[in-house]
Amino acid sequence: QVQLVESGGGLVQAGGSLRLSCAASGRTPGMGWFRQVPGKEREFVGAISWNLRTYYVDSVKGRFTISRDNAKNTVYLQMNSLKPEDTAVYYCATALRFAEATMSMSPNDYHYWGQGTQVTVSS
Repeated sequence: QVQLVESGGGLVQAGGSLRLSCAASGRTPGMGWFRQVPGKEREFVGAISWNLRTYYVDSVKGRFTISRDNAKNTVYLQMNSLKPEDTAVYYCATALRFAEATMSMSPNDYHYWGQGTQVTVSS
């Protein structure tokens, strides 16, 4: 069982920055970040694999950066140049398979989820 706790969400003006954190209860395999707005499906944002390879959806490339601190069992999502369309609840997620496997863009492949943190970007 892996427990994940996100933090760092909030309200920011367009062009601003936020850093989300995802603290895990133990050693973290690969970790994914997703976001969701009401009425829409959960959307893949990016991921960092067990061997530090990163993946991003095209809409956030060059603006978002995922990193991890293994000593703290924490993964970060640095979000810069935020846009109103980035407004969503952001979730981190993982699965035991990601201790070795390539990361996935499908939320169905993730078994452990954080509670989510709201990010609101005003225009």
